[in-house]
Amino acid sequence: MHHTFKPLLIKGKALLPIVQGGMGVGISAHKLAGAVAKEGALGTIASVDLRHHHPDLLEQSKATKVQAELDALNFEALAREVKLAKATAQGNGLIAVNVMKAVASNTDYVRAACEAGTDAIVMGAGLPLDLPEVTADYPNVALVPILSDSRGINVVLKKWLKKNRLPDAIVIEHPAHAGGHLGATKIEEIHNEKFDFDRVLTETHQIFKDLGLESARIPLIVAGGINSHEKVLHYLSNGASGVQLGTAFAVTEEGDAHPNFKEVLANARDEDIVEFMSVAGLPARAVLTPWLKNYINREARLQSNAKADPARCTQGMNCLSVCGLRDGLAKVGQFCIDLKLAAAMRGEVNRGLFFRGADSLPFGSAIRPVRELIDYLLTGQRPQNLAAI
Repeated sequence: MHHTFKPLLIKGKALLPIVQGGMGVGISAHKLAGAVAKEGALGTIASVDLRHHHPDLLEQSKATKVQAELDALNFEALAREVKLAKATAQGNGLIAVNVMKAVASNTDYVRAACEAGTDAIVMGAGLPLDLPEVTADYPNVALVPILSDSRGINVVLKKWLKKNRLPDAIVIEHPAHAGGHLGATKIEEIHNEKFDFDRVLTETHQIFKDLGLESARIPLIVAGGINSHEKVLHYLSNGASGVQLGTAFAVTEEGDAHPNFKEVLANARDEDIVEFMSVAGLPARAVLTPWLKNYINREARLQSNAKADPARCTQGMNCLSVCGLRDGLAKVGQFCIDLKLAAAMRGEVNRGLFFRGADSLPFGSAIRPVRELIDYLLTGQRPQNLAAI
């Protein structure tokens, strides 16, 4: 693979300037993350509820409703996945673990990932202000916050500076393009111009200058809507050090989800991709599957009947620190997100919630290997036999 881009430098390691985003539940686990890292890029395992890839742990889960015991099973699944991903990578690239700040046990997940040997912690869905303290015993683990605008970046940098720590990279995720939970507070805000990559990159470099951090050379990674070599070339020529993709990696041959999951994402039309309020109190973007269409039609009625009741947590997981269903928050989602995302991972089209980015995919509906996707993004060279598919 011949390309002219500068490497993405994280913790002194030179990587291809390509990052595979974390996608849960179980969409980006060891197969995908390991395959991406093996090519010399950064592969990411989504930490939450990886039990679904381990039947023995799922079976043990049936015997308990004790939160600490359920958490322990999840941490065991995470440790297994990190070990398997690193074995697949064979010393190439880096393996990161994505932990959502919105997850109730986020600090425990971070520590479990560090103990398992992850190379990096990536954290979004909230400001990761305490990440330096949580990882203090693991100075060699790279810390990568996910933020969406320069204001959030400024807040994190100032807080972390007081703790004598800086991010090893920053992911800038655009709510109008990314899949899953989005970095805005309301659906009507996701297209705000304050999220435009060129603007955020310019403003962030000015923040670096104002804070005296120019020499720190913190890499900026843009995420959301990156679906062509031309976009990679544009952003890497205009202030970014890397690009992150989620959906395009989810539908690769090495993606950890069921083939049905990949088919749903790869064949979704523009009109099939919708935004709605998730249970975590954040806007989200997904494919309008039969379940989601039915849910949206019933949403107003479900919200009007919202009530705070722990028994409504259908998985017994208490996975989120804020949950519309469990906490009776009438203005946000009223369903069990763990249940629906796990169903999607298993390819259950009529029952699952299929998160997806808003933009077309680099290879259309074709399911191709990780290597071909990375090669295309960096060189513009499409697979020779793609047209025949």
